[in-house]
Amino acid sequence: MSRKYEEKLSVWVNFAVNRAVELSDSLSHEFVQPEHFLYGVLFQPPFQQTFKSNSNAFNLLKERLSLYLHSLEKDPFEHDGNVSFSYQYSEMVNLALQMKASAQSAELTIPQLLKAILLLEESSAAIFLENAIGDEAEFMANLISNYELMSGESGEDSDETDDFESNPDNAFGFAQGSFPTDEEQLGEEWKQLVMCVTDNLDQHNPLIGREAELDRTVQVLCRKEKNNPLHVGEPGVGKTSLVYGLAERIRRGQVPEKLKDCRIYQMEMGQMLAGTQYRGDFEKRLKEVMNGAIREGNVIIYLDEIHNIMGAGATNDGGPDASNILKPYLESGEIRFIGSTTYDEYNKQMARAKGIVRRFQQIDIQEPSVDATIKIIQGLQKNYEKFHRVVYRPESIEFAVKASDKYMSDRFLPDKAIDLIDEAGAYLQLHPTDKKTQYVTKGLIEQILQKVCKIDAVAMKEENNDALKTLYNRIGTKIYGQDEAIRQVVESVQMAKAGLLDDNKPLASLLFVGPTGVGKTEVARVLSQELGIELVRFDMSEYTEKHTVAKLIGSPAGYVGYEDGGLLTDAIRKTPNCVLLLDEIEKAHTDIYNILLQVMDYARLTDNKGQKADFRNVVLIMTSNAGAQYAGRASVGFGGGVGRGEAMLAQVKKTFKPEFINRLSGTVVFRDMDEPMARLILKKKLGQLEEKLEAKKVVMELSKDATNYLLSLGFTPEYGAREMDRVINSRLKPLLMKEILFGKLKKGGKVMVDCEPEESSKESRTDALKGSLVLNVQ
Repeated sequence: MSRKYEEKLSVWVNFAVNRAVELSDSLSHEFVQPEHFLYGVLFQPPFQQTFKSNSNAFNLLKERLSLYLHSLEKDPFEHDGNVSFSYQYSEMVNLALQMKASAQSAELTIPQLLKAILLLEESSAAIFLENAIGDEAEFMANLISNYELMSGESGEDSDETDDFESNPDNAFGFAQGSFPTDEEQLGEEWKQLVMCVTDNLDQHNPLIGREAELDRTVQVLCRKEKNNPLHVGEPGVGKTSLVYGLAERIRRGQVPEKLKDCRIYQMEMGQMLAGTQYRGDFEKRLKEVMNGAIREGNVIIYLDEIHNIMGAGATNDGGPDASNILKPYLESGEIRFIGSTTYDEYNKQMARAKGIVRRFQQIDIQEPSVDATIKIIQGLQKNYEKFHRVVYRPESIEFAVKASDKYMSDRFLPDKAIDLIDEAGAYLQLHPTDKKTQYVTKGLIEQILQKVCKIDAVAMKEENNDALKTLYNRIGTKIYGQDEAIRQVVESVQMAKAGLLDDNKPLASLLFVGPTGVGKTEVARVLSQELGIELVRFDMSEYTEKHTVAKLIGSPAGYVGYEDGGLLTDAIRKTPNCVLLLDEIEKAHTDIYNILLQVMDYARLTDNKGQKADFRNVVLIMTSNAGAQYAGRASVGFGGGVGRGEAMLAQVKKTFKPEFINRLSGTVVFRDMDEPMARLILKKKLGQLEEKLEAKKVVMELSKDATNYLLSLGFTPEYGAREMDRVINSRLKPLLMKEILFGKLKKGGKVMVDCEPEESSKESRTDALKGSLVLNVQ
């Protein structure tokens, strides 16, 4: 530039131009571009001082410029000594000269040239600089100030300028003698794209146990060929911790000679892809990291979630992805790789890539046992106590591991147990106790577990059995005449609390059999209320067709509704502790019984996507009318001594498969309704109506005749108690409605419900039907 433009240039501009020319020459570029000039300015002290408060933006600017300059095509011909400037470079200088003339300044300065870069159209230098500086006016003001203070741009030389003139390369931080070569410029920049595991050991939990897996990893790393371990295991079992454990071993020197002083760098595909705008950016970054690791030597690259390399960086026109780019490096052995992934992702994305899989040695990382996890948590205990400033009781650690193993079935040890103790420590920070020392107790862990897992199971609580002790009586006050049925239900729940049932089965699997309207569904509803858990109800009449049954676990792949998931499995995941009511199950297609077999046997159900739902904290209740129509014939014919319940059970065995009945924890036969039972139900229904009237400040009383009248209409042995609601809705509520809306009960009051004498005759059903109720408002 100094040859072409006969203008006075500042010291900083001269050095920046010379560096731009040398950089272009060292990279074999045909033209000097604004990007070369900006890179020459990058290392000047005044420019760096402007970015002092935002080092991240400076580093990103340097990285983008470096990658851009190395992406430019190289000139295949040797230079003849003449410098060629690009059109954009010339435009940059012309704009800067116009600013110099307008400002009537004595010399061309760096701020004027950088302002000119920002005015260039379709310039990568302009884009990179604009993204880095933030507020342009503030940046330019600080830039001008720094150059005036640190140099002679105001006409006076400074110490910084003298040092810069006498040793410009060292002033930029380079080796003395020449502009840095390609390797010298970017020799360390590849480390900005990775994270050094070796340098971050103290920020990660130490590895406890896993000696066999760690020894196997070291053995694979010491191989001559295919020296790349692949850790495959479920999420949360400690795959990443294993790598940190290896780094700790290397730091202590407890490894073979081949791994002494080895450094581990973690490379993530997300970081590598971030900010890559043009084709080739990703590939150049990846090769930059690989070449940098080879130059450093004795390096291990850790690829967490290694399945992400499959397809990463690929383009629509068939460009190579990360896995294909890495194949030569995996094969050469110059760099060792450690990968980690889950079984699901391995099977989905990696198993078919034989060229990648064969270059790794698979090491299965199994979930640790409960005892091993307790030792792991005890080893981590001090770290969490120091972080949360709490003290963990010994029994709380053991309970956290065992309870998480039992109730958090969708996750794996030790991760889920660590989460529990971490949550408990965080809870005490938010809700500290009055005591000087904050203790994490077994009760607190239980409380956290209930919130995290949405489980309030009776079986989980080991204290406060008073609620269970009175459960029979409380249900008995709401369900009348079905004492035997209630007893079986309550005993099943109490058995689960006592820990006498199989842990891998639902709390109870009960089949309720009986005529319509005798309280089968009501028992399930009352049980959920008294236990304080949710009632999840499915009407099985909606699943009469074969294809509709698939909706419970999700439609197969390729069918409509595949993405929606399963209705039953999703419901149990949302409320894993509930009363699950499958109403009128005999109306469903017979395929439903096959689905329920594994639920009753193993408390597991797998949906169409392979995800499991846990039924271990579910009270499964199925209702059926099967055999009810034969109960009335129990005493007819030669088998006259057969009871109604036995007759119904005989029909149940014909309706349901033997393997289905065999997995039930109990079959509960409900009695037919009699008049005393119906009278109690009527009293209950009227009590519910009185509660609604209280909100309107209305007090209702029924005479004996009115009660008998409603009972005579609402009770039949064939139809049970459901008729009771219809009679109350059609005979009593319309009268009350008219009085409340338009009559004397607008502002409340007391009303007496009676029956006209001639209409209350009980001689026959026909006389009762002719009766009518009357209201006497007081």
